Amino acid sequence: MKIAVAGIGYVGLSNAVLLAQHNEVVALDVVPEKAALINARESPIVDPEIDRFLAQADLNLTATTDPRAAYEGTSFVIVATPTNYDPETNHFNTRSVESVIGDVLRINPGATIVIKSTIPIGYTKALKERLGVSNIIFVPEFLREGKALYDNLYPSRIIIGDSTPKAHEFARLLLEGGRKKDTPVLFTGSTEAEAIKLFSNTYLAMRVGYFNELDSFAVRKGLNTREIIDGVTLDPRIGHFYCNPSFGFGGYCLPKDTKQLLANYTDDAVPERLVRSIVETNRIRKDFIAEEILKKKAGRIGVYRLIMKSGSDNFRESSIQGVIRRLKAKGAELLIYEPTLKTDEFEGIPATHSLEKLKQECGLIIANRWNDELEDVRSKVYTRDIFGNN
Repeated sequence: MKIAVAGIGYVGLSNAVLLAQHNEVVALDVVPEKAALINARESPIVDPEIDRFLAQADLNLTATTDPRAAYEGTSFVIVATPTNYDPETNHFNTRSVESVIGDVLRINPGATIVIKSTIPIGYTKALKERLGVSNIIFVPEFLREGKALYDNLYPSRIIIGDSTPKAHEFARLLLEGGRKKDTPVLFTGSTEAEAIKLFSNTYLAMRVGYFNELDSFAVRKGLNTREIIDGVTLDPRIGHFYCNPSFGFGGYCLPKDTKQLLANYTDDAVPERLVRSIVETNRIRKDFIAEEILKKKAGRIGVYRLIMKSGSDNFRESSIQGVIRRLKAKGAELLIYEPTLKTDEFEGIPATHSLEKLKQECGLIIANRWNDELEDVRSKVYTRDIFGNN
């Protein structure tokens, strides 16, 4: 069958590649350069598995910037456009999702629309009622940046926010493209599926915040963070995952999803303290890291990469940005090393493409995640990366 995917980011492209193994898939994006790269079998995002599949796999996949070419004749349209958190409204900005749905209903109203963008709790039900349609399904995505296709090939679970025949058919398509044949599939209501997405990511954010606060405690008390974490995580009920200290949680999902979940607690009848604390602990951690850096009085401070984590090309909401903004506000002299920047500055801070310049001109180098190319200046690197993983 023909399937359209609107949005060629991590979610959209990984789903397009997965489904193009057995179906005709047309990927749509507003950026012509992204569409051209996919048609040339090159990936516009950093993901080794997507690179390999585009280069080697037998995929029925094309890309376009023309909505009509994408949507005409499709059985399913996957909406994977970004929904950034808007601090002014305290909700996700869902305009891109509604724009795609409007185009689909105009061009091909019989298609089943599958929303994979992250949305507020209750959004799908309210949207269907407002538009007077029933052919919209919410299917949350659980992907790691840089491993998006791998996580679609070997999913931990598939959640479908609907139980109609079309919902079962879409679940079958996902299973058909995957490599893990015993994947659990759960069919729920749309609002329950939306809650599953936000509560899942907020739990992961809670773990990051918890181990960061453990690290802050150890630093201030002169204790060995690694020994404490190793001992705590030996308990199998806790486990040794999502426990590596950092400058804070960041990236596409955790910051915005925790804030959106908190915004859903508007009913005074629902008691709430923990979710608010998870959002707050991330701010406090960045304050703490900035204070620790300034204590070192090392002169010019080098910033090693703006990306969220190793193997990423994503700057959005990266925790190190929060730290450097605090340092800049305190008058620190900074130099950023980020080879993917197209300018020689970032938010008014000088930037360089030369790692050697960073090493030579800075008395201290801060890195959210360690990289072996810093080995020769290890003595002046400040990081809280203890286990060398993301």
